[in-house]
Amino acid sequence: MTAHTAVPVRERSTWTPKLIPALAVCLAAPALFVVQIVWLGWILLALAVASAVLVDRLGGVALARGEEPSIARDVSLIAIGQFIVSLIPLHAELDNAAFVRFTLALGGAVVVPYVISRFVYRDYAIRFPWRGGGRWTWWQWAWLGGVIVLGYLILPFYFITSGVYRNWPEVVTGDLIARLFVGVGAVGIWDELFFICTVFVLLRRHFPDLTANLLQAVVFVSFLWELGYQAWGPLLTIPFAIVQGFLFLKTRSLWYVVTVHLLFDAVVFGVLVHAHNPDSASIFLI
Repeated sequence: MTAHTAVPVRERSTWTPKLIPALAVCLAAPALFVVQIVWLGWILLALAVASAVLVDRLGGVALARGEEPSIARDVSLIAIGQFIVSLIPLHAELDNAAFVRFTLALGGAVVVPYVISRFVYRDYAIRFPWRGGGRWTWWQWAWLGGVIVLGYLILPFYFITSGVYRNWPEVVTGDLIARLFVGVGAVGIWDELFFICTVFVLLRRHFPDLTANLLQAVVFVSFLWELGYQAWGPLLTIPFAIVQGFLFLKTRSLWYVVTVHLLFDAVVFGVLVHAHNPDSASIFLI
């Protein structure tokens, strides 16, 4: 069995008791990052872990390493990651203190679950297959171009007409523009490390691919909401999160989904700079 599919596909079902802790841990994300009731989110995380332990015990699944994956172990890793992220505000800021906060919190949300999975639970549930999947096919290259075209046509209209570009600091100097470029790209890479290579792959050990993908999208989109993708942003971020999960399944390449994300974020960066400097020359249509 691979690190990503500990339970054979034919044996994974959506409608099992495991769905209760999985829903709880994923619904904690809207509580933490959308409505931002932190205590409610923490309660949901605790309930997710507690209910997962109960499900394992009723199902005779050992919390220690065994042949069958433990929903308690996997849900606990997702809960730990979300808890760490919830310790800081996610509003986009570009000062040195904000860079340190984001580095420690977002980095910790990826590193801590990985370390616990690898050295405490002693499994390989979380991996980062940068070079997986082999050579890129023609459709993968075509999709990279499609991402740029779609971003160019949709993102300027979204950011400017909705006014959500104001959720990011004004970037009117070279230093701020450079900081924005680094910040947008770094968060984009982190998105794939946590939402896809951690949340998604852990949930796939227990549920069908579609179910796991929809669940990870709840967490993915909730985080992006607090980060600034508000108003009608979920109409864009929900499909994006689901497509990223699908692409990871098809390509088995973290490098590919990161490339897609960074191309999308490159357009986001350009739109934000343009929106805050409307009198400057622009390649955008609005």
